[in-house]
Amino acid sequence: MGTVFSFDVRGGDPPTVRAALDEAVAGLHRADAVFSTYREDSQLSRLARGELTVAECDPEVAEVLELGAEAERISGGWFSTTCQGRLDPTGIVKGWAVERAARTLAAAGASGVSVNGGGDVQLLGVPGAARPWRVGVADPLRPGGLAAVITAAGTAELAVATSGTAERGAHIVDPRTGRPAMTDLLAVTVVAPRLTWADCWATAAFAMGARQGLAWLESLPEAEALLITAGDEVRCTKGLASRLG
Repeated sequence: MGTVFSFDVRGGDPPTVRAALDEAVAGLHRADAVFSTYREDSQLSRLARGELTVAECDPEVAEVLELGAEAERISGGWFSTTCQGRLDPTGIVKGWAVERAARTLAAAGASGVSVNGGGDVQLLGVPGAARPWRVGVADPLRPGGLAAVITAAGTAELAVATSGTAERGAHIVDPRTGRPAMTDLLAVTVVAPRLTWADCWATAAFAMGARQGLAWLESLPEAEALLITAGDEVRCTKGLASRLG
């Protein structure tokens, strides 16, 4: 997927968890092979060319497309699984794949799981007794600095996803124009139970811009967010304070 993945796994029976880790890693490689828009032989590329139907693809393809359609509906079209008329659900695939990998490990008996895919993190359980997971949010205007620290205290699952231009430049597309989104934002970080949705919501809100994006994020259940503008203004949803620490 063109990025680095890391795992932090605590507890459980070591051989069982090791086998689950191998399964999770294989699942990430499989997701890349199935959904890659750069591989001519991927199922997604063949589906886009009309060489396969959804029914002929792996079941995960239908699952991801259904999730993408739901994200498009909830965002009012600001999140899309098409780009310039071509099928491209990659905006949801990474978050979905990371979340699936984390749940594979938790199902194997791990008491604490953190899976990081290119800075987007799915957290499950706890890393230790009375010790919650904590995730630093990079400051796009101050390399090496943190804009906030998110805590998973009090919850069994939490995801943190950031969309912005600091790391990859203007790569987020405005679905209305098919061109890079030109907004007043540098970064949007969304905190929610599931990384599948947190990643989608961060992307959609970035494309909307600060004012509309913040208002929309406030309307979403179980989601909190931190938005940083090009003018170094920080805007937060009302409930984010409960997740800082």
